[in-house]
Amino acid sequence: MIEPLKQSIPPAFGFKVTGQLTADDMTTLATLIDAAIAANHDKPIGLLSDLTAMHGATWSARWDELHFLHHHSDYIARLAVICDLDWQQVSEMAMNTVGGMQAETRYFLSSELNHAWHWARMGPHDDRMPVRVLYPGVGLFGNYTPEYVGL
Repeated sequence: MIEPLKQSIPPAFGFKVTGQLTADDMTTLATLIDAAIAANHDKPIGLLSDLTAMHGATWSARWDELHFLHHHSDYIARLAVICDLDWQQVSEMAMNTVGGMQAETRYFLSSELNHAWHWARMGPHDDRMPVRVLYPGVGLFGNYTPEYVGL
């Protein structure tokens, strides 16, 4: 189930996933994010994704998620992931999804929710808070140099 978070105001939109993410949930989420992008006058937004109550996802939901992110990459500037899982689990989960995005992605613990909102709204980073960069937001092949140059 997808629940929009009350703290969502442009330029940021937040949602909480409860239970197993399904393809229907992705359809609902896509509609909500499209509305958030439109409310921000089609400028890039920050997303806050609360995954503390999520219990996996179906394959069709993962596919729909990749499809959505591929088509909306230009409209998502930052992605704050809220989760209390161990760093390795969150990193693996996120890299399967956000590897092709241009958005910088950071991981926050549930106790850091206010800081995550601050960051998702594109405010300056508070250096006193821990930073766990999941993905720097340069695109999957941002630093790729072809091995076969000049053939």
